[in-house]
Order: sequence, then structure tokens, then C-alpha cells
Amino acid sequence: MLNLVSHLLIRRRTALRNQHLLFHNNLSKHCLLPFLLLSPRTQQISQYARTTSSPSLSIWRRKKEIGKEGLIVAKELKRLQTNPVRLDRFIKSHVSRLLKSDLVSVLAEFQRQDQVFLCMKLYNVVRKEIWYRPDMFFYRDMLMMLARNKNVDEARRVWEDLKREGVLFDQHTFGDIVRAFLDSGLPLEAMEIYGEMRQSPDPPLSLPFRVMLKGLIPYPELRERVKDDFLELFPGMIMYDPPEDLFEDRELIKESEDD
Repeated sequence: MLNLVSHLLIRRRTALRNQHLLFHNNLSKHCLLPFLLLSPRTQQISQYARTTSSPSLSIWRRKKEIGKEGLIVAKELKRLQTNPVRLDRFIKSHVSRLLKSDLVSVLAEFQRQDQVFLCMKLYNVVRKEIWYRPDMFFYRDMLMMLARNKNVDEARRVWEDLKREGVLFDQHTFGDIVRAFLDSGLPLEAMEIYGEMRQSPDPPLSLPFRVMLKGLIPYPELRERVKDDFLELFPGMIMYDPPEDLFEDRELIKESEDD
């Protein structure tokens, strides 16, 4: 009798498990069918949209809040920055033990404060961490901070690192970085990055060009070069040209301020 009951229970359990698997298989097919009916291009866009809205997106794009330990480390780093030996010892003993979120937050805060020396120290620490992965936004933030502070040598070093790691910027990021160098009075460096932008496999977009052209107003010759590229890439679009006397007015204002 017990054997019969056990046999019936096993059959019942097997039947329920088969029904459960069949239900989920049918549900997956019905959920996937509308997606499969889309064109390959639409599928690609849909996948990209889900990826960009994922909470596991680049850590360098998330909101950065410094924890208690991060605040203590940041304060001590600023205190020790004039003592290279003690600073390096502190970085090895304390900074390398920070949680990933705290390390990222401290670097972001130093970038906000334009602490170039400490940013480069943490830049080196981050790139040695086991969780580090080359990231476009990590390099963008570093380059824009260095551009604000007119630190060309360190910017070239960071650029060489990202090229070595195979990091590719999208067109919007290229435009933002070029504009940052232009706004800091570094047109030659900005045009070098613009040259990299023109060689990028990413399709050109009109908005980054408009951002750069606005920053190029103080540099008419360079602006004409970029404007020619813009009109060649986007022949149907209209480009705003500032008045010819705009530069003369700016020079007069600058001279009066100097006096």
C-alpha cells in the first residue's frame, strides 16, 4: 500500500513539473515572438536601449556619494600631498583598501575640485584594481578635468593610455572633450582630438559639430576648417556664422578690462 502511494505521488510530482516547464516554454516563445518579428536594425536598437537603461551600467555614470571611510581618506590625501613618501605609503595602506564605490567617489570629488595631482594618483590606483575595465566615461572625466586645468602633458599621457587600451569615444563625447580644450584656450590640442574624431568609426552627428563650432568662434581659421567638414558631411543643414565684427568687439572689451 505504501509503495502504491509513493508511486502515485512521484507520478503526480512529475506531471506537475512537466506542466510547469511547458508553461514557461510557451511563455518564452510568445514573449520572444514580437521581438523576432522586428527588423534586425530595430532589434539592435531595442537591445541597446535595454543595455543603456540597465542598473549595471558604467560605474562612472552613476551618482557618486562618498562614504564615511572615503571622506576620511580624501581628507588625509589632501593633507599628505606635499609629502610624497608619506603619501605613497598612505595610498598603499589605505586607498587600495577602499571599496570600489568609495574610490570612484573620491576620484570624482577630486576632479570636481580640480585636484590634478591627486586625481592622477588615484587614476593610477584605479587602473591597477582587479575590477577595473577600460571605460569611455572614466577617460572622458579625466580629460575634461585636465583640460580645465590646462595640463597638456598629463592629458597626452591619459590619451596614450586610452588608445593603448582600445577605448573608443562616441561622437558626443568627442565633441564635449574638444569643446573643453577650446574653452580652456588650448586650440591646438583640441584640433588634435578633432582629428581623432574624424577618423573614428562612429558615424558623424551634427550636434557635436555645432558644439565645437560654437567653441571655435575665437579661432576663425580653425572654425572655417571644421565648418567645411560640417558642410561636406551635412550638405542640407544651415550653419550659423557670427558677425564679422564680433572678434573686434571682444578684443576691445578685453583691452578695456586690462586697462
